[in-house]
Amino acid sequence: MENIPNYIKVWPVQEAVGLNKYLQNIDENKNKVTFQTGYGPSGLPHIGTFGEVMRTSMVRHSFEKLYGVKTNLLCFSDDLDGLRKVPDNIPNKELVKQDLDLPLSKVSDPFGTHKSFADHNNSKLCEFLDSFNFDYNFISSTECYTKGVFNEALVQVLAKYNDIMEIILPSLGSERKLTYSPFLPISRKSGKVLQVPTLEIDTTTHSIVYRDVDGEKVKTSVTDGNVKLQWKADWAMRWFALSIDYEMYGKDLIPSANLASKICRLLGRKAPYQFFYELFLDDQGQKISKSKGNGLSVEEWLRYGSKESLSLFMFQKPKTAKRLYFDSIPRAVDDYHKFLEVYHQQSKEDKYQNPVWHLHRANPPKSELLVSFSMLMNLAGGNWINKYRNTSFICKKVC
Repeated sequence: MENIPNYIKVWPVQEAVGLNKYLQNIDENKNKVTFQTGYGPSGLPHIGTFGEVMRTSMVRHSFEKLYGVKTNLLCFSDDLDGLRKVPDNIPNKELVKQDLDLPLSKVSDPFGTHKSFADHNNSKLCEFLDSFNFDYNFISSTECYTKGVFNEALVQVLAKYNDIMEIILPSLGSERKLTYSPFLPISRKSGKVLQVPTLEIDTTTHSIVYRDVDGEKVKTSVTDGNVKLQWKADWAMRWFALSIDYEMYGKDLIPSANLASKICRLLGRKAPYQFFYELFLDDQGQKISKSKGNGLSVEEWLRYGSKESLSLFMFQKPKTAKRLYFDSIPRAVDDYHKFLEVYHQQSKEDKYQNPVWHLHRANPPKSELLVSFSMLMNLAGGNWINKYRNTSFICKKVC
């Protein structure tokens, strides 16, 4: 444990303090605090996905330093969800189009390297998380549903079916209300994840009745991977089943998080402590998207800037919407080294407020930057990014 003063206002420390207060008010005997990040592998993982894991890890680090409590981080992939549209930024679109509405873990891999599209995207996610040495446990939705990890929680959702409907229905349009159910049955005939009404529920056999694509009525168990939950109910169920204590998410998900919190409480557990961040935008001011592939990728950033500069970009002002494009890189590189230069002369208290303490988990190195990126830009002149696309090793030498 570290004696971090109460006046330290840097956001990961304040989040850790808030989380500790939350934990003191829940009636659970826990020996480990669980953080979660969520990812939908309907498209290639983007830099926003990385940012969520990085920021969550910063809060986790501050919490561990403050309170000396064991923690773990779950990186959850919603890979049992049905593919609703073909992403714009993939090859072999026709191959994937044939698998619309199948679980992502059953959709063909357009890259031809893995068993499924989800396997490919999950692999990419873990690959770049590992490159940053994150400490996490990868969790697959498909495995949790099919291996019975969620069975007890799904039975509880079925028991609270009518109450959950009362929570969700007021948030839906008139047409959607007619077909909504928290349960998405997986068709035995087509293998597709169906968005159809639940006709009957049977809490004795833990089953629902629905109408399959050919019109036949089918009764199926809600356990062992026969159904998947709609994502708001699914989010709440995961909080309940996995005993999640902390999760952050984009500002656009606040209404969904409010509904999920109500459902989680209905299931019998207080919703986790939450933090919402502003969205990342591309150079046109549009929200970055996995399916569109707009905005800057992790690989593009790392071609010109360091991992630490990218981490700093994620650290700074998480409650402010930020454009994520090439001009962000030089500023982040130079700022990172400025913070490094002052860190080793700062008092212990001031070090907690220096971003590099959070980036390096309390052990920052000394800066070895010889020439600032801004100076390099001035020397390159004009459209620097086009001039250096094929000579990025120059940037690497100084950044």
